[in-house]
Amino acid sequence: MPKTTAFDIVAIAASAGGVTALARLLSELPKLGAIVVIVQHVDPRHRSLMPQVIGRRSPLPVEHVEDETQLAPDHVYLAPPDHHLLVNRKGRATLTDTELVNFVRPSADLLFESVAAAYGDRAIAVVLTGSGRDGAMGVTAIKQRRGTVIAQDEQSSEFFGMPSAAIATGAVDFILPLDAIAPKLVTLMRGRDGE
Repeated sequence: MPKTTAFDIVAIAASAGGVTALARLLSELPKLGAIVVIVQHVDPRHRSLMPQVIGRRSPLPVEHVEDETQLAPDHVYLAPPDHHLLVNRKGRATLTDTELVNFVRPSADLLFESVAAAYGDRAIAVVLTGSGRDGAMGVTAIKQRRGTVIAQDEQSSEFFGMPSAAIATGAVDFILPLDAIAPKLVTLMRGRDGE
C-alpha cells in the first residue's frame, strides 16, 4: 500500500493539566497513518494508569511503550514513568533512566530531539499544557530538521509554561486552542497544503 500521509510520527508533550488535555485530544484523533508518541510528566512513585485514563475514549490503542518496541502507525505510545523515551530511524523505541533533563524524566526535549534526528521533515511535535520549559529545546531541533511544531494556546492551557517556552523559541508553526489541534493534525497528514 503506498504511503499517503505527509508525516510519519506525531510526538506530544504535556505536564500539569496534561491528563485532561491528552484525553480530549486523543478522543478526537482518528487514524492518521502515523505513529503517536507521548511524554506526560507523572509522579514516578505511583503506579501509572495513564493508558487507561487517556485511552478511555481514544479510537486508537494507547499503551505504555516497552524498551525496544517496534512502533506501529495508528498506535499511541506513552513513555512510562521515570524513563526517557527515544525513537530511532527504524521506528524502534528505546527507554533509558539516565539523569533528569529540565528536572524531569521522561523529557520532552529528549523525545523531540530523537524524533527530529530520526524523521526530519516527516515529524510533528505538539506541546500541550504544562509548567516549566521542557520541550523548548526539542521543538527547536524539530524545526531545524524542517518538521512542524504545534503549541497549545494560552486560553485553553491549564498551565502555559511549556507552550509559552516553545513559542518563545520562534520554532512554533501553529498556536492553537486544544480543540483545534486534532483537526489540524488531520489536515497536515493529508498534505502540506494545510500550512
